[in-house]
Amino acid sequence: MNKKTTTEPSPSTAPGQSTIYLNRELSQLAFNRRVLAQAEDPSIPLLERLRYLCIVSSNLDEFFEVRIASLLAHNRMEGAKSEPPALAAALERTGDECHRIVERQYEVLNTEILPQLSAKGIHLLRHTERNEAQRAWVKEYFDREVRPLLTPIGLDPAHPFPQVVNKSLNFIVELSGKDAFGRGTAIAILKAPRVLPRVIRLPDELSKKGVSFCLLSSVIHAHVGDLFTGREVLAYSQFRVTRNSDLWVDEEEVKNLRQALQSELQSRHFGFAVRLEVARNCPPHLADFLLEQFSIDKSRLYAVDGPVNMVRLQELVNTVRQPALHFPPFLPGMPRQLADGGIFSLLRTQDVLLHHPFQSFQPVVEFIRSASEDPAVLAIKQTIYRTGMNSDLMDALISATRHGKEVTVIVELMARFDEEANINWAERLERVGAQVVYGIVGLKTHAKLALVLRREDGVLRRYAHLGTGNYHPTTTKHYTDFGLLTAHPGLTADVAEIFIHLTSLTKPKKLQHLWLAPFGLQKELIKAIKNEAAIAREGRPARIIAKMNALVDESVIRALYAASSDGVKIDLIVRGACALRPGVPGLSDNIRVRSIIGRFLEHSRIYYFRNDLAHNVWLASADWMNRNLFRRIEVAFPVLDALLKKRVITEGLNPYLKDNVNAWELDASGQYHRKKPRGKQAPFCAQLHLARTLGVMGELE
Repeated sequence: MNKKTTTEPSPSTAPGQSTIYLNRELSQLAFNRRVLAQAEDPSIPLLERLRYLCIVSSNLDEFFEVRIASLLAHNRMEGAKSEPPALAAALERTGDECHRIVERQYEVLNTEILPQLSAKGIHLLRHTERNEAQRAWVKEYFDREVRPLLTPIGLDPAHPFPQVVNKSLNFIVELSGKDAFGRGTAIAILKAPRVLPRVIRLPDELSKKGVSFCLLSSVIHAHVGDLFTGREVLAYSQFRVTRNSDLWVDEEEVKNLRQALQSELQSRHFGFAVRLEVARNCPPHLADFLLEQFSIDKSRLYAVDGPVNMVRLQELVNTVRQPALHFPPFLPGMPRQLADGGIFSLLRTQDVLLHHPFQSFQPVVEFIRSASEDPAVLAIKQTIYRTGMNSDLMDALISATRHGKEVTVIVELMARFDEEANINWAERLERVGAQVVYGIVGLKTHAKLALVLRREDGVLRRYAHLGTGNYHPTTTKHYTDFGLLTAHPGLTADVAEIFIHLTSLTKPKKLQHLWLAPFGLQKELIKAIKNEAAIAREGRPARIIAKMNALVDESVIRALYAASSDGVKIDLIVRGACALRPGVPGLSDNIRVRSIIGRFLEHSRIYYFRNDLAHNVWLASADWMNRNLFRRIEVAFPVLDALLKKRVITEGLNPYLKDNVNAWELDASGQYHRKKPRGKQAPFCAQLHLARTLGVMGELE
C-alpha cells in the first residue's frame, strides 16, 4: 500500500486546536481520502481502481453542490458582502484539502492507472498520441457526429456570456483578429453537446493491440480551430462549473408541491456557482475571466491535468469487458426457506431477515408482486425515498392498483437528486388510481416501510417489510443493508400506525416497538446509551456497538462520551463523517471508531446494546445526525427473534470489527489509519467473508 494512504490528514476543527468534536466537512473529505486509497491500492483490479477515482469525483461534486453551497448560501442570505472570518477559515481548510485530493486523483490517473491500462491493451488516446489513421477517423467522426451539434457563441453586446449548465463540459476560446463584421470579438464559448458520449471507442482495426478510446473533450480540442474560419485560435481550455444544487421550495406556501418542485428542478442547473474546473494549461487570464463571469473566488479554481469531468470515465469502466480487470463476479444468495415460495404462509410461522447485497433483494420484490396478484390481499402501503427510473417494485404497485387493491404510496419528492424519478413515479401511480401522498411538510420521509393487508379466514392480517436501505434496483446490488419481512402483530401494528400518521398528519399513537423520528428516536437512543452507563456504574459489563453512515449529532456524542467515562465499551463503525473524537483520555478512552471502505458501499444502520445479556438489536433507516433525528421521518425497529438477532450481530457487526483489510481506525487526533494484519495474523475482509458465506463469489479468469 502506498504510504500516502495509510494515514490521512486530521479533520480537526483547526490545526492544533483542542475540541471534543471533529469538523464535519473535513471528516467528510477524510472519507473521500479513504475512497481514493482504494484507487491507489495495487491489489484492487485496475478498472475498479478507475471506478473509485470516478466515485471520488462524484462525491466531491456533491460536496460542493450541497455542503460548500450551503455554507455560502447561508452567508448570502445574511446579506454579507464578504465572507466572515469563521466562514473564510472553514472554506480555506476544506479548500486546501479538496485541492490536495484532486491533485492526488489526477496523479494516480496519469501516472498509474492510464499507463497500466495501456499495458493491458486499453488505450485512452490524447490527440498527440493518435497516429495518422486514428486522427483521420477522429476528424471524420467530428465532422459527422460532433460539429453539426455545436453552437459556438462569440461574445459581444448582443451575445453576452451564455448560461452554463451545472457540471456540463464547455470550452472557452480566445481568438485573434476580427470577426466577419470587422469587430474584435476575442472570446467565444462552446458547449459540448450533452447527448454525445464522453468516451468514444475507435474502430478495432485502428488499434493494433487491444482497444482504443478517446474523450469527446479531446475530439473537440483537436478541431476547435475548424469552427472559426478565418481566425486564429490563440488559446483555449475546457471548463466545468459546479453550482448550488440544493432545491428549496416553501412547502407551506405552495398549493401543489409536485408542480412547484418540477419548476424548481429546472433552476437547479443554474444555481449560483461554487467551483470552477479548467485544464491545467488554461492561460491565467482566461481562468480569471471565467472566475469573474461566475463570481467564484479564486480559491475554488481547480486546474486539472486531464478531463475536467472525470466522473465520465465511468463509461470506460462499464464498456471494457475484461474480467481480470474487474472484481470477481458475485451472485447473491437466496434464503433456503424462500425456495418453495408461499411468502405469506412462511411469514405466519417465522420472520425472514435479508442481508443485502450478499442476499438477493428479489424476495422483497416478490413480496410486493405476490401481494399485487393475490386475491386475498386488500391493500398495500409503501414509502418510497429512492427507487430509480426503472423499478419492478413500482411496476408491481401499479399492477396492484389495476387489480383493484387499495394502494397508498408515500413518495418523498425532496429526495436529493432523485426528485425527477420520484415525480415521474408519482404521476404514473396517480394515473392508475393509487393514493399518492408526499409526506409531511418540512420533513423528508426517509423510513423504509411496506405494509400488506390480507384477509385470512375472515380476519385482516398484516405483513410488513422494514429496511435500512432504499427500494432501488441498482443500490440493492451494491449497498449493504438489512431488511426484515415479518407478520409479527406488534411490529406490523406499529407500521400501520406510522402510515396513518403520515397520511392523516395526526400525532402518532404510542408505538409498542418502533422508534420514530422526529418524535422519540433521539430520546430513545440516549436512553439506551444511559442504560448501558448505569449498568457499567454498577460494575457489570456494558457494551455498545453501532454501525451507520455518519455520526455528527452532538447530543448523542455527549451521551457516548459520558457512557465511556462510566466504563461502557463502545465500538462505532462509521463509514463517512464522524464528529466524535475517540480515545481522548478522560473523555472517550473506551470508544473506538472504524470505517470500512470496500467493494460494496456500507449503508446499513445497526444499534446494539448489551443490556445485561438481553442483547438488544435495532436496525434503522437513520444515521446519528441532527437532520435524521429531527428533520426526517425515520424508523428504528428491533430484531425480536433470537436467531435473527444473533445473525445481525454475527453478520452485521462482528466481521466488521475483525476486518483488517478494508478497515480504517480513527485516532484521538482525528487521523484515520488503515488496519493491516499483524505478525502471523491472517487477512480478514468482512465483505469478502459475507459474500462467500451468504452468496456465491466467482474467481477471476
